[in-house]
This record gives sequence, C-alpha cells and structure tokens, in this order.
Amino acid sequence: MAIHYQCRHCGTKLGTISEWTADEKTLGFHMLDEEERENMIRYDNRGDIHVDTICEDCEKTLSDHPDYHQYESFLQ
Repeated sequence: MAIHYQCRHCGTKLGTISEWTADEKTLGFHMLDEEERENMIRYDNRGDIHVDTICEDCEKTLSDHPDYHQYESFLQ
C-alpha cells in the first residue's frame, strides 16, 4: 500500500509514502469528519490511498485572497 499526497487545487504531486502499513489513527485520518474524509481521501483498486491536501503555493494564494475559499478550485 502506498499513500499519495497531491494538491487539490493545482494537482501538484506533493509526495508518496511507499509500502507504508499504518492505520487511520497513525495517519491522523481519525481527526477528519465524514465530509472531510469524502472530500480528501480516495482508495484505488490496488489499495493505495490518495490524499488531497493543499500545497504551499496554493495555501499562500488562499491566505492572500481569503475569498477564494468559496471556490472548489480557484485556478483557471
């Protein structure tokens, strides 16, 4: 099982943890509510986990333009 992290706004691949064996508590997923889990975490047919997060560049853009939080994606 691998865990893949990517930015949910720009799609940048942020990293992969290969051959990782951990439960949801170790990964911190237990801190997410059901809606957050549905929006952030996907499992593929190989058992890999794909986690949507925010890269530093998009986080800075959101910080500079708080009104962008209302959009699913602020990139065009």
